[in-house]
Amino acid sequence: MSVPSEPEIPQETPQLRLLRRMVMALTAVMIGGVLLTFALIVIRLSDRTPTLPEEVELPDGARAQAVTIGPNWYGVVTDDNRILIFDKTTGKLRQTVEVE
Repeated sequence: MSVPSEPEIPQETPQLRLLRRMVMALTAVMIGGVLLTFALIVIRLSDRTPTLPEEVELPDGARAQAVTIGPNWYGVVTDDNRILIFDKTTGKLRQTVEVE
């Protein structure tokens, strides 16, 4: 009887080694892409609501229908076909635009 020898470990061919490295690189790129996509979604959906004053004093008889915000102003569209532009810091009426 002969003594069993240790099993031989097959040598990795250069093509197989290249394929294994390419699969590992692809896996790392895919994980990075998923993490980047998740981070961008979180950043885009974060709460970045603009600040408005507590109260806006509209002229007599005017009721607000819509509000829009600019860099240093905000506008209120009223039900009597006017757009009232207010200063964001002082809250004073800057301009009135009649809508036909």
